[in-house]
Amino acid sequence: MPERDVLFPLGRLVATPGALQALDTSGESPIIYLTRHLHGDWGDLTEDDKQANTDAVATQTRILSAYHLKDGTKIWIITEADRSVTTFLLPSEY
Repeated sequence: MPERDVLFPLGRLVATPGALQALDTSGESPIIYLTRHLHGDWGDLTEDDKQANTDAVATQTRILSAYHLKDGTKIWIITEADRSVTTFLLPSEY
C-alpha cells in the first residue's frame, strides 16, 4: 500500500468480544485493517457506501469499513461522527 496521509482521527480504539475472538481465530493483526480504514481503503463495500465514507471524512459523519478476514469472517470498523471512538465489531454485534 502506498504511503498516504491519515484521513481522520480515531479517538479511543475499542473492540467487541466477538471481533477480538475473530481476529484471534484468524491469526490476524487488527493493525492491518485499522491502517486500511485510516487511509481510505474502505474494504468490501458498495461503491455508494465507499463514496459515503469519502464524504463522511469531509462532513465529519460516521465512517464504516467492512473487511473479510482470511477465514472469511466479516469484520466492521466504525469511527463515530465526533471521532471520539473507533470500534472493531462483527456485523451481528451491531
